[in-house]
Amino acid sequence: MGAGPCVGSTTVMASVFAQAAGEDTGSPWFSLLFFGAIFGAMYFLLLRPQRRRLKESQALQRSLAEGDEVVLNSGLIGYISAVEGDIVWVDIADGHGQERIEVRVLRSAIARRTPGETSTAKN
Repeated sequence: MGAGPCVGSTTVMASVFAQAAGEDTGSPWFSLLFFGAIFGAMYFLLLRPQRRRLKESQALQRSLAEGDEVVLNSGLIGYISAVEGDIVWVDIADGHGQERIEVRVLRSAIARRTPGETSTAKN
């Protein structure tokens, strides 16, 4: 008789878990709609802005011309002195003295143009 109460409580717990596992958790359409909403939110919050930035970066790299003042990914600021395919020569000296310091960088290393300076030839 000592085992009676334990067996009864175990049986009750087993039936509760069986009912919980056997119950319908919801419509499959609701699950599909839920995951679709999550994918849609990820698209509009992550993928779409990333594609927009990539297109803007590619458009900038295609439109580079001599005389543009640009900022490199490293933070250097200079003027484009020559464009040779994927290689861009950037003059990083201040331009006030006789010295001329040019570095050769890839087009992809150019982060942006400086505001107000577009295709103006440097004298």
